[in-house]
Amino acid sequence: MIINIYGSTGIIGKKTLAIVKNKFSNYKINLLCAKNNIKLLAKQCNDNKVKYAYIDNEKKINQLKFYLSKDTKILDTEGLKKYLNNSKSDLSLLSVSGIESLKYLELILINSKNTGIVSKEAIVSAGHILKKLLKKYKSKLFPLDSEHFSIFYNDKKIHLKSNQIKKIYLTASGGPFINKKFNTLKNVTFKEAIKHPKWNMGYKNSIDSATLVNKCLELIEAHYLFDIPFEKLDILIHPESLVHSIIEDKNYISKLIYFNNDMQIPIINFLNSEVRELPKIKKFNFSNELKLNFARVDNDNYPIYKFFNSMDKNNPSNLIKFNLANEYAVDLFKQKKINYIEIFQLIKEITSLNIDSDVNNIDKIIHYHERLKEFIKSNFL
Repeated sequence: MIINIYGSTGIIGKKTLAIVKNKFSNYKINLLCAKNNIKLLAKQCNDNKVKYAYIDNEKKINQLKFYLSKDTKILDTEGLKKYLNNSKSDLSLLSVSGIESLKYLELILINSKNTGIVSKEAIVSAGHILKKLLKKYKSKLFPLDSEHFSIFYNDKKIHLKSNQIKKIYLTASGGPFINKKFNTLKNVTFKEAIKHPKWNMGYKNSIDSATLVNKCLELIEAHYLFDIPFEKLDILIHPESLVHSIIEDKNYISKLIYFNNDMQIPIINFLNSEVRELPKIKKFNFSNELKLNFARVDNDNYPIYKFFNSMDKNNPSNLIKFNLANEYAVDLFKQKKINYIEIFQLIKEITSLNIDSDVNNIDKIIHYHERLKEFIKSNFL
């Protein structure tokens, strides 16, 4: 098995390398890609005797050479494109965050038979052309975020049986302000907003959890990944964060999908679904720890969800605007240029802009992102 990892120095990339080393010594890691962390990238390449390395910062190529074994060839951007266009890999993992992930998406699908993906931005921005790309390049996509993995693993043919489904619910922890009305949160600090009650995440994911934007984006992903209409998708607040999704069939039977919140589980199932033994996984004790609570989303607590439901989501440009507006607003909040409540106000205002574009291929989507970002910077603060 030949595997390529895009975003190898991030949390998901590091977990994947550890699993491959411990459980799949017969797998050959052929290519590792990173953004800036040259020392760690070099160590990963040297430790795993990787054939190719790519750093998405050409100014750092000479520095990478200093740390890297001579057995590993460094690819520049054109070299990476040539390699991916002219070779085939069994497995690829895309765990690059932000719009950067789009640069790799089509090339990976050309190159790889099976792609595990942990990138909201790539699916949210390009989901409307994803089916066409997968068919064109005869490639398969495996979602690894817990919510989508839970649906995928429960029923890999779900897109063929959507007429049997009444509703699919994704669960949300509720974030740090779960029982507070949104209009009382004007003066909350950045530090308070990123203090997730369950786990430590990067600041962007933590704030998206607090506002519920993360679940709005995940609904978009579910819509594209499984061909499920938006009207059959919903969110439930589930503070325990044990159940990742609920599939409600028309025959009055619902399936609750639970597994520990550990990325090792979807990663190892992507690498090989027959391997069941996982290191350092805390087992849940159903006999004395089971406590599950579910609640509908309160629009007074999470007004972003009410706005999201009112949007025209059949227009891909609107979904791209929603995602980009959130990125921009969260960044302004981090810089203390806006307050917490203004995150929602800014998202609503930018998403409502009448700036649409042809987004029918990856290059056009990236161009639309860049044009929209420049417009936002020039017109909002």
